[in-house]
Amino acid sequence: MTKGEAKLAKLLEGRVAGEPTNCIRTFGSRNITQIDGTALVYKDGKTIWVNRTRTPDAIDDSEIMVIKRFDGTNLCRTDHITLVDRLSGSFSGIIILDDFVPYRMPESEG
Repeated sequence: MTKGEAKLAKLLEGRVAGEPTNCIRTFGSRNITQIDGTALVYKDGKTIWVNRTRTPDAIDDSEIMVIKRFDGTNLCRTDHITLVDRLSGSFSGIIILDDFVPYRMPESEG
C-alpha cells in the first residue's frame, strides 16, 4: 500500500462507499484536498467525496490546482484541472476527473 493509499484509508476508516456520481455540489475549492498519487477528496458535512481521477499519479499536493468549471456550483468529471508549479508558476500537468464516490458513516441500527 502506498503512502497516499494509507492516508486515504485512514481518512475513510469506518465509512461506507455510496453510489458514484458525475458531479458534486461545491462551494469554492478550499475543501478539496490532494492526496499525493492517489485521489482528490472533498468534505461536505458528514460526507467525504473521493475522486480517484483517471490520472492519479499527476496528483501532487505541492502543486496548485486551477479548476475550470463548466458549472459554477458543481464540480464534475468534465471539468478541467490544471496543475501549476508553486515555485515557478509554470504549467506542470493536468488532472482528468472520474466519478465522485461518497463515503458516509453507516447509519446506526435501532
